[in-house]
Amino acid sequence: MSGFKRINVALGMEETGLVPLFYHRDPQVCREVIAACHDGGARVFEFTNRGDFAHEVFSDVRKWALNELPDMMIGAGSIPDAPTAAIFMQMGADFVVSPSLNPKVARICNRRKVLWIPGCGTMTEISQAEELGAEIVKIFPGTAVGGPSFVKAVMGPCPWTSIMPTGGVEPTEENLAGWFGAGVTCVGMGSALVTDKIVEEGDWKTLEKTVRNTLNLIGRLRTTRS
Repeated sequence: MSGFKRINVALGMEETGLVPLFYHRDPQVCREVIAACHDGGARVFEFTNRGDFAHEVFSDVRKWALNELPDMMIGAGSIPDAPTAAIFMQMGADFVVSPSLNPKVARICNRRKVLWIPGCGTMTEISQAEELGAEIVKIFPGTAVGGPSFVKAVMGPCPWTSIMPTGGVEPTEENLAGWFGAGVTCVGMGSALVTDKIVEEGDWKTLEKTVRNTLNLIGRLRTTRS
């Protein structure tokens, strides 16, 4: 069961502006990555369901985080269907992220009052997701569906929409300025943030520094925009 109310998770995403994404088959590597992101200031983390027995890795990591990082909201990503969502929610997922719009996932998450973030690629899908109760929608893959220009086009007629792009987001001022300038609520960032080099070398201090710098950059961009 989620340890946080879904509105608090949504607000956490909005306040920090960054959701790191990561998966590794080794629970210890996942723990190191999550701890480094937490030390860098992140308070929301998406564990992506990408490999065999990923749910077992998630269970291990979630139990550890409850004791070591109780203020870290950890959700499950790449959740394609309701049965998979149920498995991860039973293991303590604080939110569920899907690559596509699946009403059955919406219903099962709403039943447990767990924040659900569906992947959308059109205005119609975004509208349908919001009708199903999505507080935040993910545009995925972010660059392929139109990038910041797509977000800006959506926000014009629908300023109430909260968008999290994933795919094509990088921890650079030029990239983030485009997304936040267009009006995104937060960004999801995977391999551009937690690079293969960092993981291979176990360079968790560099990851911590990168997360901290990215959060500071997002804060400055928001201040400039306001």
